[in-house]
Amino acid sequence: MPFYTRLGSIPHKRHTVFKKDDGGHHYEQLFGTEGFSGMSSLLYHVNRPTQVKASAETIDVSPKIAEGKILKSRLLKGFDVPATDDYLTSRIPVLVNNDCYISLAAPKKSLRDYFYKNADADEVLFIHKGTGTLRTMMGNIKFSYGDYLVIPRGIIYQIDFDTQDNRLFIVESFDPVYTPNRYRNKFGQLLEHSPFCERDIRTPQNLECYDEEGDFLIKIKKEDVLHQLTYATHPFNVAGWDGYNFPYAFSIHDFEPITGRVHMPPPIHQTFQTNTFVICSFCPRLYDYHPQAVPAPYHHSNIDSDEVLYYVDGDFMSRNDIEQGHITLHPAGIPHGPHPGAMERSIGQKETQELAVMVDTFKPLKVTQQALDIEHPDYYKSWMSH
Repeated sequence: MPFYTRLGSIPHKRHTVFKKDDGGHHYEQLFGTEGFSGMSSLLYHVNRPTQVKASAETIDVSPKIAEGKILKSRLLKGFDVPATDDYLTSRIPVLVNNDCYISLAAPKKSLRDYFYKNADADEVLFIHKGTGTLRTMMGNIKFSYGDYLVIPRGIIYQIDFDTQDNRLFIVESFDPVYTPNRYRNKFGQLLEHSPFCERDIRTPQNLECYDEEGDFLIKIKKEDVLHQLTYATHPFNVAGWDGYNFPYAFSIHDFEPITGRVHMPPPIHQTFQTNTFVICSFCPRLYDYHPQAVPAPYHHSNIDSDEVLYYVDGDFMSRNDIEQGHITLHPAGIPHGPHPGAMERSIGQKETQELAVMVDTFKPLKVTQQALDIEHPDYYKSWMSH
């Protein structure tokens, strides 16, 4: 996020001596993206963050592609993904390309036995079910239903879940995740017409700083390989930090929809951007108020991007027979639009209670084998008139 934040204890000047109470030194770390030109923060560790004492076997976690070139609309029944104890093994990739991975997860247990770091991708975790605390080296963030947790690449974290009933929709981005350019001024501040602002962003709190030696396992994903490194000191040993690169939470319930007299195009729902895809939030809102308005979306060509919709709650007005946890993929190259009867049903309606997350990718997505296991095979025929 492009705004300055600080937490804990830091020295008055960058790159200067910063001593601990016992006379020892803190160890400064630049934590940034895109070399030295992207978002960055300076972290001050009580122990050197480089002390690897053991390396165990590596594990191939690359997605298994079932169909690489598709032109057929798909529907995946997300809640058919079984609940699994371990956080990492619960993550099931369903739609992937070279820019992003879209996964589903239903972890039953907290991530406490080890730490995790994604060295390749920013992660956006959408919390469909569950409450708990994201614990990171930069502080903690409480989360609940409807939260987006944005975790920049390189963050070391654990997750505490309050119960075993958890459902996550996860997007991994190989480009940094930002808020939309058109909602920010030249200084990075979110503008008055933005559907959310900085006060809606929840930054880390309750910085945990452990000055402990021992055996601390960090599982690090890089290039679809899970590396298992044991560090000699606790990964949460940051006494303070400041800068612009940090994890944060934003609730979909704090997104303020933009409406108009006639139907507004999907970019008004945009919540996050990368160089290769966007994430949008479809939220409860008043319908268009022109006396002859058709609230349902018009058919569109879908030539330039694949459209993924993850259905969270409510009655999605442009679709028939959609349930919580369903995912639809409308690939680039063919038009799509409302299901038969949806346009007619929308006329005269005043509001919608739909809640959904959309991911539009600029390059085609591939379908994994795990996705075929939860697919509704005849969805592509569902626009046939009855």
